[in-house]
Amino acid sequence: IAAVPPREDPRDALGARDGLTRGELPADSRVGTGSPRRAAQLRALGLAVEIVGIRGNVDSRISLVHSGEYDAVVLARAGLLRLGRQDEITEVFAPLQRLPAPGQGALAVECRADNAELVALLAALDDASTRAAVTAERSVLATLEAGCTAPVAALGEVVEGEDGEELWVRALAVSSDGQLAVKMSSSGSVGDAEGVGTRLASAMLDEGAASVMAVSELSSGAEGSARR
Repeated sequence: IAAVPPREDPRDALGARDGLTRGELPADSRVGTGSPRRAAQLRALGLAVEIVGIRGNVDSRISLVHSGEYDAVVLARAGLLRLGRQDEITEVFAPLQRLPAPGQGALAVECRADNAELVALLAALDDASTRAAVTAERSVLATLEAGCTAPVAALGEVVEGEDGEELWVRALAVSSDGQLAVKMSSSGSVGDAEGVGTRLASAMLDEGAASVMAVSELSSGAEGSARR
């Protein structure tokens, strides 16, 4: 990874019919998402809505709201902004309420490691703060041994501390029904981003994160069997 450019907004966003926000959705509204993480965090909020699976690109998902088949969908705000579909957003979720997926909103520029000239050229695109945040988030995911379908969230931010810049990372492992969760945060040196993420995830494992994720896997397996 030769460069990690400045990150787009990492937050999740709601796109609902009639400009509704999450709190304005009527009971039994159908809210679509293809992300187990988003579904689990929605369930944790205790809203009286039906969380339904959804697939397809952004346009096809939004079209299901326009057609009335779904009342709302939850998507990454970064994707909507990059596609020029920001007018579809009716609410943006604060990270304190809903943490995003590790690396959400960030891009990675890859090239051959043995092409020193190209590596040097691409370095001009690198944003140190974004790289540190994403490195820590990916370290959380790797240490938890969680895949892309696991309901795991993480967000790193470089902030100004008393002695200079610090890296703060928040992470969450939640069961698919939203009933069990391990949520923790940690901080450290920007230059030790991988270590900050690894230590945070290790602390989460000590608090039972593996058991929480195991519950999610069992629930997902049962749902899959029911669908088949």
